[in-house]
Amino acid sequence: MSHSSCLTLVLLCLYNICFSEALKSGFSVEIIHRDSSRSPFYRATETQFQRVTNAVRRSMNRANHFNQISVYSNAVESPVTLLDDGDYLMSYSLGTPPFPVYGIVDTASDIIWVQCQLCETCYNDTSPMFDPSYSKTYKNLPCSSTTCKSVQGTSCSSDERKICEHTVNYKDGSHSQGDLIVETVTLGSYNDPFVHFPRTVIGCIRNTNVSFDSIGIVGLGGGPVSLVPQLSSSISKKFSYCLAPISDRSSKLKFGDAAMVSGDGTVSTRIVFKDWKKFYYLTLEAFSVGNNRIEFRSSSSRSSGKGNIIIDSGTTFTVLPDDVYSKLESAVADVVKLERAEDPLKQFSLCYKSTYDKVDVPVITAHFSGADVKLNALNTFIVASHRVVCLAFLSSQSGAIFGNLAQQNFLVGYDLQRKIVSFKPTDCTKQ
Repeated sequence: MSHSSCLTLVLLCLYNICFSEALKSGFSVEIIHRDSSRSPFYRATETQFQRVTNAVRRSMNRANHFNQISVYSNAVESPVTLLDDGDYLMSYSLGTPPFPVYGIVDTASDIIWVQCQLCETCYNDTSPMFDPSYSKTYKNLPCSSTTCKSVQGTSCSSDERKICEHTVNYKDGSHSQGDLIVETVTLGSYNDPFVHFPRTVIGCIRNTNVSFDSIGIVGLGGGPVSLVPQLSSSISKKFSYCLAPISDRSSKLKFGDAAMVSGDGTVSTRIVFKDWKKFYYLTLEAFSVGNNRIEFRSSSSRSSGKGNIIIDSGTTFTVLPDDVYSKLESAVADVVKLERAEDPLKQFSLCYKSTYDKVDVPVITAHFSGADVKLNALNTFIVASHRVVCLAFLSSQSGAIFGNLAQQNFLVGYDLQRKIVSFKPTDCTKQ
């Protein structure tokens, strides 16, 4: 080998080492709310109150969907959620040359899903879709690969290609089928214009009856092909987000050491893994409203014991079992002295006549195992109409979810090496 070739090789190795260390030090990407004027979901004709109603529908859809996951002969239980039911989006690119796409940032999904141009039976969408045949870095994942075998719901194609296929079916009749492929994922970063991750496994949807308007999923769950474990060597299995309470203000999603949550006010609780490590379960012991403590005990087996609530970036409202919700609502009603009101949206059961800036409501503390998270009015009440505010919790028979409204203005960090989630009160509009 020539001297110049050796020098080139050494410089390349040094670059890769430095780049790897730079990634571990962390990088950030922008995420936007689906109701932001910059979102492809944005509808200028929708009122704020219609958006609240839609958020209730999405929250209940997700709660029911998590509960309805079922085993089929060719697709086992999998928490890939309905593709239009998330709240926060990020833009990224696939392939070489990079093709820009949007994806819902979803801690309750374990895969990166995108609808591909070669789709055989898909939702009729006129927007441009990713066509892997035009990418120089596209490869099919062989069904003999370790990665294919590690993912629930995979099978081997019946043709001579023997490629890895993935199928998810649900009780409600929705389904998604596609190939697992290997591609380059490019993320925009605040620290650097682009960060490239070659050989990333994604799901290329080829058959689905789910409508999602060219919006895929960026799965941040704990499964083997979620974005987080696939980038684990680069980001030390750490990510965090800080969700701004104003839909038109962007929020930030961080990876690596930049996602560390520490300092005054930080509290941490253990992650409990179930369901093949795809959902992030926490243990909620009680709520406190003033001095009134409501133990989190439910007749629902899904909401009892350790790991009794899912923390989810995609569900707007916190969903509680009927009996727990009833006690929490009564405790709030006992201390709030405002005049009661009917909910004009017919979505909430505890509402008051007030403007949001003058609402006088108590702090509600969520007592997680080892972590007390104090929720203020912006986390617990929603404006339902002019001069009417409502308690922003939902009652359900479908388990429990700690939604993203309760997480707003908190820096929420996931450290999957230590298996903890941390919360730090933060003004997320200034992050």
